[in-house]
Amino acid sequence: VQLEESGGDLVQSGGFLRLRCRTSGFTFDDTDVDWYRRVPGNRREWIATSRGPGYVANYAASVEGRFTTSRDNAEDTVYLQMSNLSPGDTAEYFCHVFWRLSHYWGQGTQVTVSS
Repeated sequence: VQLEESGGDLVQSGGFLRLRCRTSGFTFDDTDVDWYRRVPGNRREWIATSRGPGYVANYAASVEGRFTTSRDNAEDTVYLQMSNLSPGDTAEYFCHVFWRLSHYWGQGTQVTVSS
């Protein structure tokens, strides 16, 4: 299983970004893919889950209404569209998969929001 995030950048408060998580090595169509973020010194915080067919995505209260996750099953890729960003969203963002009893993480992508 491989996960590769990209799309992190420095943006101004109120701006938007789209993160991408390219995946391989598992049955993408039927597998949930999670988004987490981590501020240095803190634990990873779950923020969203992109779910398989027939299910709606789930979001943490801190991002609901501002972040949207979507998936491209043809490309085995998950996206996180982030809008109305604030400095509190500054973190390293990771995608995660739980597959065959193991956890898999990408290397992360940095999002920095300036005030």
